Amino acid sequence: MARVIVLDPLSKEGLDLLQSSGQIEVEVRTGLKGKELHDALLEFDGAICRSGVKITAAALEGNRRLKAIARAGVGVDNIDTEAATRQGIVVMNTPGGNTISTAEHTIALMLALSRNIHPAYQSLIEGRWDRKQFTGTQLAGKTLGIIGLGRIGQAVAVRALALEMKVLGYDPFLSAHRAKELGIKMFSSPRELLPHVHYLTVHTPLTDETRNLIGTDEIRAMRQGVRLINCARGGIYNEAALVEGLKSGHLGGVALDVYENEPPSNCPLFGMPNVLCTPHLGASTKEAQSNVAVEAAELLIDFFTTGAIRQSVNMAPLDPKALEGLRGYLDLSYRLGLFLAQVDRAMPVACKLRYRGEICKKDTRLLSAAFAAGLLEHAMESPVNIVNAEVLLKERGIELVEERTSDVGDFSSMITAEVVSEDRTALASGTLFGNNMPRLVQKADCRLESYLDGTLLVFHHRDVPGVIGQVGNIFGRHQINIAQMSVGRGTNQPGGAAIGVLALDATPPAEALAEMLAVPGVTSATIVKLPPAGALPPWLRA
Repeated sequence: MARVIVLDPLSKEGLDLLQSSGQIEVEVRTGLKGKELHDALLEFDGAICRSGVKITAAALEGNRRLKAIARAGVGVDNIDTEAATRQGIVVMNTPGGNTISTAEHTIALMLALSRNIHPAYQSLIEGRWDRKQFTGTQLAGKTLGIIGLGRIGQAVAVRALALEMKVLGYDPFLSAHRAKELGIKMFSSPRELLPHVHYLTVHTPLTDETRNLIGTDEIRAMRQGVRLINCARGGIYNEAALVEGLKSGHLGGVALDVYENEPPSNCPLFGMPNVLCTPHLGASTKEAQSNVAVEAAELLIDFFTTGAIRQSVNMAPLDPKALEGLRGYLDLSYRLGLFLAQVDRAMPVACKLRYRGEICKKDTRLLSAAFAAGLLEHAMESPVNIVNAEVLLKERGIELVEERTSDVGDFSSMITAEVVSEDRTALASGTLFGNNMPRLVQKADCRLESYLDGTLLVFHHRDVPGVIGQVGNIFGRHQINIAQMSVGRGTNQPGGAAIGVLALDATPPAEALAEMLAVPGVTSATIVKLPPAGALPPWLRA
């Protein structure tokens, strides 16, 4: 019988489900840390936690018994998934359990901020009756901007529309069809959306791209009196910029449930007029806690009774032999997804994967999932892998299609990926040199041969004399070494459109890109950052 330790307070429903399974012995030990946590984990086959305990690499060191960790909630920041993966420990989460509660909290903060609920109540406590001072604003007829339209963002949109608000949105992976179904007008970038909204809420993960997504310049781009809400992740709004916007009067209000540092100490927003803050309560409802606890319990019960791995954030459902035979092509597919997500930014409606040659004998379904994992990696709040990538695409109304032909072309195996948006199709083809060297062999109409690792610069240009030389000189002046260059053109005739891919030893400064774009014939230049050669995502290293 498997033994499971419960490391954080868990709802009664979740505990009852574990104990009634008849296949699992349950023990609750909360508040553990350090050596006490490390030694406790040595006694159990599985663990279930929320966000309180920190399961670090040190806590897992030398553990040969623990097989699975279930997180009752979305974020796994408190679990060292890299260390867990190295030791073959499956980490699973429950991304759907708190959707409604977080969406409702977003709406609650928006309403409370608009009607001055907190300061009005405080005035009564202080013995004042000053109705004129707390005149509010109704939501009906106002425009709400939502950045990030996953489960929670879509749930907020449904509720805002029920309040007779107009809803505008940005999400690089929500199809136009799905947006139309929801009644959301989509924009191609957050910056284009900002001038049109009375309220703004964000529901994205905290990544390098979304950190400080809304700062001083973005606030100035919005209309006077706009109100901002954040129940997603601290750091998406720049807190110093919020303070500045409130002091200047440009912002009409700010409501936060999350902070750059949690718990926050000396947050400058606390106590300011037109500010409403709560201590990360988005998922703090009885229903949400019950939902995530039950879901986490079900994950462990299934794992220990049937061997099923569901909602894993770090491990692919493959046996070792199958994984070894596919590893190189899974890495290639994953890198093609990462590449297209960065070099051709558009809201997709469909993805098409074409497999040619010997690769058709492999499990192409897993290869397509690996591509989707790369495509979505920097757009999702919860970790993406080949277990959940296709589901995440479907939630956003994006169709994933496969085509296979066993005819061998220029390479024994080739994968061609197309990302179809409303107005264009982005295409890239790759193959594998040897067993583990992914290569880009086609971009759009242009045949070439480039690395698919490290820092790449992809530039479109006219195929005329002098362009390549000028580009090389620019990077030489900026001390940026070009490790490899590949140039391809769509036809055999000079003077037409061409694409170049440079593998660089460092990220070029903005000045170098500006100089490059000033070269006659160069029409675009994009930096693409891929994992180093040989580096695999956690779910592929298992």
